[in-house]
Amino acid sequence: MSAPSLSRRFKHIRLALIWLAALVVGGCSSLSFSPLVHTGSQTATPTTCGCQLETLVIPSRALPTPSASPSIQPPAASQGPTAASQTPQPAAGGQGISATEDDTPHPPSQGQVVSGEVATSLLKQPLSYLVYLPPGYDSQAARRYPVLYLLHGQGSTDDQWVRLGINTAADRLIETGEISPLIIVMPYEVNSPIPEQTNFGQAVVTVLVPWIDAHYLTQADRAERAIGGLSRGAAWAVRLGLIYWQTFGAIGAHSYPMFYGDGPLMPKWLAAIPPESYPRIYLDIGKSDPGLQTVQDFEAYLTDQGIPHEFHMYTGYHAESYWQAHLEDYLRWYAAG
Repeated sequence: MSAPSLSRRFKHIRLALIWLAALVVGGCSSLSFSPLVHTGSQTATPTTCGCQLETLVIPSRALPTPSASPSIQPPAASQGPTAASQTPQPAAGGQGISATEDDTPHPPSQGQVVSGEVATSLLKQPLSYLVYLPPGYDSQAARRYPVLYLLHGQGSTDDQWVRLGINTAADRLIETGEISPLIIVMPYEVNSPIPEQTNFGQAVVTVLVPWIDAHYLTQADRAERAIGGLSRGAAWAVRLGLIYWQTFGAIGAHSYPMFYGDGPLMPKWLAAIPPESYPRIYLDIGKSDPGLQTVQDFEAYLTDQGIPHEFHMYTGYHAESYWQAHLEDYLRWYAAG
């Protein structure tokens, strides 16, 4: 990507105001604007959630020679689950889940959504989550399932994906045979500070993932584990999927507003991944999304560096109606891996 073409990409300061309305709907809320920052490697307006309002310039130089990535260490005993209150429980209706989804027994074609939490010293309070268990889960104890971790947008909770209908979409595609049964884990990020001010990401990878593998019928293997998210959740998915590439074999970023400051780190993260181990990457965004330029620049960077990925631009805005319209597209892609 040439310098002139890059400079032409970053003349959309007016989009920052549009972000305020768009991100409150389903992504980043409680935004505060600051003067446009120019640091040589980035051009961006940071927000309180750490997401980009302006396009981040990722260095277009060739990646350094791949080096060995530090191995992912298991969580220390003091950071792991505690024994108290750890049994997964049916999700309460007050969390936005309808009574039919909580009732038992479930019809053969219907999965169930249950809630759970795991205590960790990394966070001030237990890390809670919702988990979708596919139809027939209770009757097939010998079977193991791939796992998809889906992260919500800022201003929402762990029930956002369920409100959008991810569980009913999964039921439908499993029943028709379009996808194989899978487990979907939806953790709850209580607060939304910038990534450097929270241990949420580390807790998801080093505490929640081992906890889920120990308590559910999962295929505990990178090739059978994916991470994805919408809006702020997409920023988390990209960050965690690249840093912890040995944990996740696929990354889905839906309406991706890159975390402020992540751009200059991309070459380092990607260089640490052996080319034969690049995760599958899926990007999608609405044509009317104010963050379109950011995603297009990130996609162009992946293309320039020869990083395999899939990119889709659909009709739509930065809103729940957009993500809801593409739930089945997302599930088909995740399951295809």
